[in-house]
Amino acid sequence: MFKQALELIGQYDKIIIHRHSHPDGDAIGSQLGLYHLIRDNFPQKTVYAVGDIATRLPFIDVTFDELTDDDYRGALAVILDCGSSRLICDDRYRLAEKTLRFDHHIYCEKIADVDVVDSTYESACGLVTMFAKQCGLKLSPASATYLYMGMVTDSGRFVFDSTTARTFELAAFLFSQPIDLNTLYYNLYAEDFSDILEKADNMHKIKFTEHKVAYIYTAREDLPEGSDAAPVVSSGLVSIMRDIKGVFVWVNFTEGDDGVHVELRSNRYNINPIAVKYGGGGHKKASGCTVPDRETAMRLLRDLDELASAEAV
Repeated sequence: MFKQALELIGQYDKIIIHRHSHPDGDAIGSQLGLYHLIRDNFPQKTVYAVGDIATRLPFIDVTFDELTDDDYRGALAVILDCGSSRLICDDRYRLAEKTLRFDHHIYCEKIADVDVVDSTYESACGLVTMFAKQCGLKLSPASATYLYMGMVTDSGRFVFDSTTARTFELAAFLFSQPIDLNTLYYNLYAEDFSDILEKADNMHKIKFTEHKVAYIYTAREDLPEGSDAAPVVSSGLVSIMRDIKGVFVWVNFTEGDDGVHVELRSNRYNINPIAVKYGGGGHKKASGCTVPDRETAMRLLRDLDELASAEAV
């Protein structure tokens, strides 16, 4: 599976690394992990990382490269952690001479000349780590730390059922390098007290459908200022419904400038087809989409309620 990927990376002197927009820990971790992996093993190559700022991960102090269209000429573009072409952070990857993708989402379209896609991995970082391991590439502390970050965040600190024996084997492989866990976990999970209070307030907004799908709906006027507020709030709030007893499906709706951001989750059922129906995608038990308005969001909620009803029988 990795032979063609390694051959492509070896073939090109200029490599531009993409991932999905509004990046989470796995998108940033796989992008920067691969960036350092290539630079460590192929120091003669020119490697760029492009995309929007990681507002969900403010401790990532990285300035992403700003490139011209001409910079893509004769380059290899690599796309990470992205199952849909419309979500890629910069669509100029199409200007590159060749394209390569590493992804762990459910396959829905061919994006690159070489697609390395395997949805059995808990994270794109896990897939890139296996690529490094099987191809005999050397790790640095930087590449290992970024890749571990994506593995731990996309697996929910190794509690989601996407976690397998392979996950821990790959984590052990990364720990051949020194990873400062105290600093990493503090940066990922420490919260301002004001944010904790805000989460507590949002818990009072949780509602339930007839068949106990939990949901929160946040209107645009209730968001903090900032163009990236909606996706950040949406991804943050969905997790507070995860451990409610008797709830097996939950969803968060957050209104933004571009529509209603929807995060769908389940610890039992496959909610991905509903996300796909509304133009999104992701995984069987963790997917997302953006719908145009509240009315459409409520139709999606009814679909989730019907799913919960049918599965409960």
